[in-house]
Amino acid sequence: MQLSGAQAMILALEQAGVTTLFGYPGAAIAPFYDALVDSNIRHVLTRNEQGAAHAASGYARARQVTGVCVVTSGPGATNVITGIATAYMDSIPLIIISGQVTTDLIGSDSFQEVDITGATSPFTKHNYLVKSARELPRIMKEAFHLAATGRPGPVLIDVPQDIQMEAFDYEEPGMVHLPGYRLVTEAQPEQLLTVKAQLEGARAPIICAGGGVLSSEATQELLQLAETCQIPVVTTMMGISAIPCDHPLYLGTLGSHGLFAANYALNQADLVMLIGARVGNRAMGSAQEIARRAQIVHIDIDPAEIGKNIKPHTAIVADAKSALTGLLALVPQTDTKEWVEKITTIKASHRLPDQPAGVSTTIYPPTLMRILGELAGPDALVTTEVGQNQIWVANHYPFCKPNTFITSGGMGTMGYGLPSSLGAKVACPERTVIAVSGDGSFQMSLQELGTVKQEKAAVKFVLLNNSRLGMVHEIQSIRYKRYSQVFLEENPDFEKLAAAYGLGYARIQSNDQIETAVRSMLDTPGPYLLECLVDPHEPTLYPVRKEEKG
Repeated sequence: MQLSGAQAMILALEQAGVTTLFGYPGAAIAPFYDALVDSNIRHVLTRNEQGAAHAASGYARARQVTGVCVVTSGPGATNVITGIATAYMDSIPLIIISGQVTTDLIGSDSFQEVDITGATSPFTKHNYLVKSARELPRIMKEAFHLAATGRPGPVLIDVPQDIQMEAFDYEEPGMVHLPGYRLVTEAQPEQLLTVKAQLEGARAPIICAGGGVLSSEATQELLQLAETCQIPVVTTMMGISAIPCDHPLYLGTLGSHGLFAANYALNQADLVMLIGARVGNRAMGSAQEIARRAQIVHIDIDPAEIGKNIKPHTAIVADAKSALTGLLALVPQTDTKEWVEKITTIKASHRLPDQPAGVSTTIYPPTLMRILGELAGPDALVTTEVGQNQIWVANHYPFCKPNTFITSGGMGTMGYGLPSSLGAKVACPERTVIAVSGDGSFQMSLQELGTVKQEKAAVKFVLLNNSRLGMVHEIQSIRYKRYSQVFLEENPDFEKLAAAYGLGYARIQSNDQIETAVRSMLDTPGPYLLECLVDPHEPTLYPVRKEEKG
């Protein structure tokens, strides 16, 4: 049968099981949008291309599928770059389809032309500039295979306008054949035997679980290994929810803004088992020093991560689920009783601070997060922006089920939480979706409230308003003892803003208001904005400051 390039793209999306995509049209992608009219694929019109990428990311993570976003050429394509880089750093499977000027104009600096394949090559898993409509069926199939297999990531397909309109005799694409793309998913038996011996010889082991544990669906295997061998578990930011927060072996998130017990265990361990973790500097700033003190086992699907930030004593390139399953079959016999008792004592003695006594005039974020989690329930999906709001959620919200925490870990992208919550709600309309934001980051993607309104997406927004760029304000307070360009005293009236977009609204400023306000927010149909006034000097580094004060 004869199809246009645009029709072939739609068919490929349908064959890949895509039911929803996010995008923003323009002239260079107009043929695709015309063909989309004849499809049952749902299109969510965002208010900015970056929002489309973040929404597709939230959708992908909530539904555990490959997300899709569509943009036009030039500024449409460049606007989506931050969303692509965010997905790349956090290993989120995305397909980005961008329109391009016609092939005869490429390289002539024509209107709305940009070399988007060149611009995104450092942070896409692969990208394509399509030169013939006949290539589209193969390219689309390859792109979905690349995005979702191995270490997941974004794949961009740049399609000139004339290629979208070109008619050709369609043929079903064959099996994906990529000679240079070789996946190693199974751990070698001798490697697992080495790890077994290392675990049996260790007296103070820990497991550091990263986002790879979640993307490989290895949370049950992780839990089984931890319980069988009695090994404490810490997580990176992206690994949060890989193990229930209330599990006695879980010590919390490690790193510069992590919990004391997690960082203490990392620095006292004689064996560190890294699973699906990049060992980024925010999580492990003294990686090489740790490697000199402890045996390092690194399991990762991506061979490029092995040895990049820390030199392992045992390296296993494999899928986390496969490696853990193989290790469990060997059942290492460990002796960690004294270590677990010591760590349990450390964890108990460095409990997170209780709610301050007396009448409050601002909201205490740890209390807010605890109550929010208790009332929303374990199935709620929580997205965050980046900054203090992210840290308060990471350290204080009670995540009990896998894949319930959606945030920007590697890139630290302000403006991620709002559109990703939209994507998560579109993916899972039956689940409660909560977006926690700071007043600075909330305004990074404020326009996507228009999409929330149009889609009638019942996202619950919790806005922590301290009239500051909170994290930078805190850093400046600690390091420089003075402030520069962090004040947001002229914030908009968020109540009027909520009314403009049809959101329910309430404002609270004392801790005794939290429970009633959260219940009301969760019980009110439709989207809702709960503005919470927070002390501008409220810290995120509570345990560190306690230690510093002796």
